[in-house]
Amino acid sequence: MRIITANTNGIRSANNKGFFEWLATQDADVVCIQETKAQIDQLTDAVFTPEGYSCAYNDAEKKGYSGTAMYCRKAPNRFVTELGWDPADSEGRYIRADYDNLSVISLYMPSGSSSEAAQAKKDDFLERIYPHFVELKNEGRELIICADWNICHKEIDLKNWKGNMKNSGFLPHERAWLDKLYGEAGFVDAFREINQEAVYTWWSNRGQAYANNVGWRLDYQVITPNLVPTIRGASVYREEKFSDHAPFIMDYDFSL
Repeated sequence: MRIITANTNGIRSANNKGFFEWLATQDADVVCIQETKAQIDQLTDAVFTPEGYSCAYNDAEKKGYSGTAMYCRKAPNRFVTELGWDPADSEGRYIRADYDNLSVISLYMPSGSSSEAAQAKKDDFLERIYPHFVELKNEGRELIICADWNICHKEIDLKNWKGNMKNSGFLPHERAWLDKLYGEAGFVDAFREINQEAVYTWWSNRGQAYANNVGWRLDYQVITPNLVPTIRGASVYREEKFSDHAPFIMDYDFSL
């Protein structure tokens, strides 16, 4: 089972940079995309509904903004795109594919870096989404949450951690939220189960951040504990640059 999560920073832009040609070589079972920045009526080209996959998009009401997508080789029992609250629904930040006893989620967390109001929106989102994850887990479902959290958890997760301790994405209360998710709620950072190295998935477009690998690990696959023994591999794809994020790939030893 191969699951890929990727923030495309505009799915049409990523397509122009070769994302879908690369994706066709990956034999992925599930693909989770964040920040599509497109309405479904702008994605009529067949490339945006890859052959052999059940595809779902959740667009933001605001054009050219946010949005998520999922491609599933095995059709799920259902796709869920509404949580019943904003901005999750109005900004298309959530898609869930439900199988019999497992759900895969594509989630795009708001960024708080632009203003105090943006950070407040992000904090509210964190508060609202946490009990949703707990509820799904308490129902006995296995979960794989593929998310651009817009948060780094530990110092190892960003190059310049000392200079970012007061910046959105590495604020103490954001990191504490992940502590709570992994501690009290019992979820697991799948990547860190098998890799303790400094690996990043996002780089600023300013300066030479990408060339010098001055990055942040913002993209995660967070899983329920029963799935930990099935982890077989994890990698970040950097040979081509489709976005300011890199695709994050994980392989598991189970099938849907």
